[in-house]
Amino acid sequence: MPTTAQRLAAIAAVLIVGLTTVGIAAGSNYRGLTDRPIKALSADTIRDLRDGKGMSLALAAELNGWPGPRHVLDLAGPLALTDQQRQRVEAEFTAMQAVARTLGRDVIAAEADLEALFNREEPDDTSIRRTVDRIAALQGALRYTHLRHHLATTRILTPEQTARYAALRGYETERPHEPRDGHHTIK
Repeated sequence: MPTTAQRLAAIAAVLIVGLTTVGIAAGSNYRGLTDRPIKALSADTIRDLRDGKGMSLALAAELNGWPGPRHVLDLAGPLALTDQQRQRVEAEFTAMQAVARTLGRDVIAAEADLEALFNREEPDDTSIRRTVDRIAALQGALRYTHLRHHLATTRILTPEQTARYAALRGYETERPHEPRDGHHTIK
């Protein structure tokens, strides 16, 4: 009759073999992505880039008390925006969208170029570096666009509206909300 230690060792061996087999059968996390036209971009990401969506690019601003124009417009009623504030925030949103859509299309095109390097051409260090640098610059410009419009939008709001925005979005903190150099932020 096997000892308890021997039975536990046998169970462990069966589990290890079973888990290894499941891992091999599951394949790569990348299964199904080979059918994408641009492997590095999902259909949702391409749509968001084309539509100028924020895609969490401005979280550094948003989560530190610098509201963005889209969400401020969504909350215009509860924030009691004046007509002038609404017009100014709409102008910020329109300007942001115009630039973000253009940059988004450029990111998609640059990613398609990278895809082509590996799909149809013979990539080399120079072509890869040039294309990746272009993608990085475009992504940086896109992120900057969203962040700068958070900054501009916050300057349109009163400190009370900024605090109300934070509460409505669920970011309220126990720390006091104070204006800083004409900018409003939650410290």
